[in-house]
Amino acid sequence: MQIYFSPEVITPQFQVLNVVDTKNKAVGNVAFLFDEKKLFVYGILEEEGVGEDFKDLVTPYIKGLAKAKPGLDILSCLYVGCKKITLKDQKEE
Repeated sequence: MQIYFSPEVITPQFQVLNVVDTKNKAVGNVAFLFDEKKLFVYGILEEEGVGEDFKDLVTPYIKGLAKAKPGLDILSCLYVGCKKITLKDQKEE
């Protein structure tokens, strides 16, 4: 299953994006909250079978946001199903 971002709300302080499948059915969401020196990322995806696709979708998006404010600390909490996942740049907890 392919997944995509579908913007729900975008402001200078935060973004909420739905994660949708090819039929435009919401299968999860991601929120990005901006602070002076921090970017908080929270996301959850219902479908366990597309965890790697979820990582591949979120990772470049975060990297793009980080380019806007060099030196940001990025704090993320991402779940696929009930399992917490980490991005390639972060060490396992």
